[in-house]
Amino acid sequence: MSLLSMPSLSIKTVELPDLDAAVALFDAQLREHDIITPVADLRDVAHAVIGDSSHGFLLLALSKDTPVGVAYAASHLSLEHGGMIGWLEELYVTPRWRGSGIGGRLLTEVIARAQKLNWRGLELEVVAGHERVVPLYLRHAFQPLSRNRFCRIFSNE
Repeated sequence: MSLLSMPSLSIKTVELPDLDAAVALFDAQLREHDIITPVADLRDVAHAVIGDSSHGFLLLALSKDTPVGVAYAASHLSLEHGGMIGWLEELYVTPRWRGSGIGGRLLTEVIARAQKLNWRGLELEVVAGHERVVPLYLRHAFQPLSRNRFCRIFSNE
């Protein structure tokens, strides 16, 4: 579906009435990456971001009233960048709507809001196997970094 033939698209900040729709999209995103996070945990994080903007912001893309995409930009204070910076943790468009420009519209809105918040920049990662999205980020002036990312997960047990 092209952007021209797409019914009206809107992008809004996720608010409490949008929480379940946003969480469902985040859950779908993570499952595509074979990451299983309990929905209750996703809901708790999204609820915390909605309740305290110092954590960042959540965006929801809607075609008419149908949720078709979502983004989460988390904020953190960076020594390397000398101030607040964003981490684009999730940017997701449902499979049916991919290639229609929604990802670009979401990314443009994330960038605009990050700039309005005076963040120094945005960082992100692309999961192996999902390189099809790289041209989107390059078109929006993201530059590849020569780094390896590592993670250690702590068990609550």
